[in-house]
Amino acid sequence: MAHSIRVEKDVSLFVEDIGEGQPIVFIHGWPVNHKMFEYQMNELPKKGYRCIGIDLRGFGKSDKPAFGYDYDTLAQDVKKVIDSLQLSNVFVAGFSMGGPIAIRYATKFAGDELKQLILMGAAAPSFTQRSGYDVGMKKEDVDELITSIQADRPQAIKDFGSAFFYSDVSDSLANWFLGLGLEASAYGTIAAAESLRDEDLREEVTKVSVPTLLMHGKKDEICDFAFSEKLHEAIPNSTLIPFENSGHGLIYDEKEACNQALLNLLR
Repeated sequence: MAHSIRVEKDVSLFVEDIGEGQPIVFIHGWPVNHKMFEYQMNELPKKGYRCIGIDLRGFGKSDKPAFGYDYDTLAQDVKKVIDSLQLSNVFVAGFSMGGPIAIRYATKFAGDELKQLILMGAAAPSFTQRSGYDVGMKKEDVDELITSIQADRPQAIKDFGSAFFYSDVSDSLANWFLGLGLEASAYGTIAAAESLRDEDLREEVTKVSVPTLLMHGKKDEICDFAFSEKLHEAIPNSTLIPFENSGHGLIYDEKEACNQALLNLLR
């Protein structure tokens, strides 16, 4: 089932809603959309999950306004989707950029409906290096990425995606994944990259009050594995599962192990 959920006067989000049972909301990474979770949404509904994939504003089939790509607005959009669908005891799974958006939702907007947070290769607590924090990309590197998007977006997204998977993937799958990135608006892609560059959740993550599962590829070249180690130290009730043979794309590199880790939460 597909929903169009209005989050602002002129902004509606596309939401795919499959299955019955324990609701799990998927928040995708930059610059793709909910279809990146295909290999989870194919299997988990068979085992008791109701899978809800959101296309964030500016991405996929959602509306593409000029503004609203800060974490506050994106997290508030997630809250409005959850409220609209009247979800309770919900698991929220954020991948890469979806990770800090999920954290912001948990710390600022969530009520009693949130049961569990799942952070998958999360771009948090900070995607970029800063004083007292020496992991991640340098801000200048993100600036260069933005400049390359402004010059030749398809090539820039292709180059960025070349480091996504650790396993060998077919040209067809790589092209499919590139296509997901190109479904986004150019300005949304750039503005969200600016949020990745500038937002800092180091103090905020200590305020996460629900059980949190951290899943991260040890070979991740986009979001360093050290991100999840820092999150594990900071989030009180957290569990870290390393994926030894995954890069950033653990949802495909080790999809069976990824799916099993999610299914274990149902037990």
